[in-house]
Amino acid sequence: MAVPARKTSKQKKRSRRGHIKLATPAMHYDATTGEYRLSHRVSPKGFYKGRQVANENKQQNND
Repeated sequence: MAVPARKTSKQKKRSRRGHIKLATPAMHYDATTGEYRLSHRVSPKGFYKGRQVANENKQQNND
């Protein structure tokens, strides 16, 4: 099993991990509904690319 010869300093460790971070989601302004939504997703109102593709009201009764 490999054992490090010296302790890795905070600076070395943090500079190595500098690129590891959360990315901001790609938000898109939907002119049809006037809201922001994730790109390439159907809006909460059921619109995609300016067209109604899904019903807004999802009422499912599972007995």
